[in-house]
Amino acid sequence: MRAAARLAALVLALGTAATPAGAATLVRDLGQGLTYFRVHDLPGDQPSPPSGRPGACVIDLRFAKSDDASAATFRAWVTFNLSAHTPVFILENTQTDAALLAALPGGAHPGLFVLAPISARISPDIAVHVTEDADKKAYDALEKGADVGSLLSDYPDKPRIDEAYLEKEHIADSDAPDEPTDKPAPPVPLTDPMLQRAVQLHRGLLALRRI
Repeated sequence: MRAAARLAALVLALGTAATPAGAATLVRDLGQGLTYFRVHDLPGDQPSPPSGRPGACVIDLRFAKSDDASAATFRAWVTFNLSAHTPVFILENTQTDAALLAALPGGAHPGLFVLAPISARISPDIAVHVTEDADKKAYDALEKGADVGSLLSDYPDKPRIDEAYLEKEHIADSDAPDEPTDKPAPPVPLTDPMLQRAVQLHRGLLALRRI
């Protein structure tokens, strides 16, 4: 009973701690019940929704700063809100504060998925094939106002090749082009492989009716 009370107190502390002027968690709707929270520093920047629990969410801790006490409080917040039906996807990298890296080891709780770029220093649940430079560019793009949807799509302007398209163009399936031949190939867009993988995992769990 005392342990439960302590946990509740830690969660309350994270949700009600004073936030410095100008500090705000970056929040985006990823669709189908999944919310994105970007944490820059703790305890001043909390991944808390306006009311209630966050449900399934992605918490971006890449480049996040924290002290030991705030990292422990964050761990309590995640543990309190996490369940097999409301998974939490944590994004981290080698620039994530060591206190936060130690607070949420991969595979520690059902429903918790820790993702990180392939690195000798980090051992996440899921290692994503992305270079440090590419990871930083994708992170900065959202920080500078890029639409989150653009970072999730490899080829947002690529036409959909389906039966309607084939019938319209009067061509066989085997001759279907990847894109209209009278248009130059669009440049490869900037994407966020880390965020892509988290969303793919969420959609997979939905398809399997695990959440």
